[in-house]
Amino acid sequence: MNEEKRLYYLDQMGIQAWVPQTNIGTPQVVEEVIAEGVIEKELNFEQTSQQKITSANLDELKLTVSNCTQCELHRTRTQTVFGVGHPAAEWLIIGEAPGADEDRLGEPFVGRAGQLLTSMLRSMGLAREEVFIANILKCRPPNNRDPQANEINSCSSYLRQQIELIQPKIILVVGRIAAQSLLNVDTPIGKMRGKKFTYQDTNIPVVATYHPAYLLRSPQQKRSAWEDLKFALKIKKMA
Repeated sequence: MNEEKRLYYLDQMGIQAWVPQTNIGTPQVVEEVIAEGVIEKELNFEQTSQQKITSANLDELKLTVSNCTQCELHRTRTQTVFGVGHPAAEWLIIGEAPGADEDRLGEPFVGRAGQLLTSMLRSMGLAREEVFIANILKCRPPNNRDPQANEINSCSSYLRQQIELIQPKIILVVGRIAAQSLLNVDTPIGKMRGKKFTYQDTNIPVVATYHPAYLLRSPQQKRSAWEDLKFALKIKKMA
């Protein structure tokens, strides 16, 4: 990704990038520089045989999810929101639950929060199409209320199967409820930031940050979220 595009997506996040002046002899440390070694690559959508198998298995799982009636949310949903993205993505992004737009369109992270997430990914040198995006819940809770424990438990096996099929190199979990549910902790999201976790009994690293919807309500936290993204890039590089 060229510098102009990177600065554009940082601007979309509300992050001001300070560019060093060329007439200064001593290099200036730029806080917003993406972690060393992250290079934009051409997306190669020609799937390998293994990726085709994974894609087929994800399609089967998606069909199973679409017929799920394990909790009462199936009575009020328009449709399930399984997830979207590359079937062999190195990055798995996990949010909390579908909202009204997601319920209507059947895709996670659309609308303003989705636009911000896309900008966050772009600022990291990632295209939305090369990651996989999913939620803890596959159905929208009425009135966008917080997910209930029984609803999370009902969906947990689906998310676990998604992770097993995709085999991501790293998981970026956004939002308090998603982070606490995925890691089975009750730690506040603010205290989970800047730390590396591991998903269950795997070696898949997990990094937590704020939900894009929260960042829209609290733009002063966008810089903190950018620090989280840089931290995730460093963890991914070591994975």
